[in-house]
Amino acid sequence: MKNFFANLMMAISCGTCYGQDAGTFELMKLPYAPDALEPHISRQTIELHHGKHLSTYVHNLNKMVAGTELANRRLPEIVASAQGALFNNAGQVLNHNLYFLQFSPNGGGTPTKEIADAIKRRWGNFEVFKKDFEEQCMRVFGSGWVWLAEDEEGELHIMQTVNAGNPVTRGMIPLLGFDVWEHAYYTDYQNRRADHIAALWNIVDWEVVNCRYVR
Repeated sequence: MKNFFANLMMAISCGTCYGQDAGTFELMKLPYAPDALEPHISRQTIELHHGKHLSTYVHNLNKMVAGTELANRRLPEIVASAQGALFNNAGQVLNHNLYFLQFSPNGGGTPTKEIADAIKRRWGNFEVFKKDFEEQCMRVFGSGWVWLAEDEEGELHIMQTVNAGNPVTRGMIPLLGFDVWEHAYYTDYQNRRADHIAALWNIVDWEVVNCRYVR
């Protein structure tokens, strides 16, 4: 377990530090302007999703974890151990930090470097992986996430989690996550989840995803 958390902390630190260490958690700073991901994600959605939803999760997490045995734990450790409302808010902070950091206005295209090779070994090619990933996104009933995750053997998996779930709770490292809660896309795409999913590929920063994979 110690090695798992060490690898996990190394992986999810890729991009920008976002207050994952023990102590009071802060709203992560976006590594791009609020309108930088347009037209794929609008400024309005960023301001609501990051500035309102994520901000509320951070506030609730700090209030709920204070005075508990998890108060001095790092964020992934809280997610792996907590239950109930504390888990929901900690999970959503971790999920959204990973989510916002995996995007770039200069993103898109196809995977590169080691993660490209790993995807090819597992799925044959990127298009097969992408189709499988999108299908899993469409199959999530209600609110949740779909992840590309790495197990302890270094094998890749596509997995669904409901609500605030994260691969951390199954001993896996999250590499890429698509948010399929309606608040992530309803302002821009209304009920068209498929359009939202298709748009996200245009802004995925594969350098960040690769950084999370390579250790």
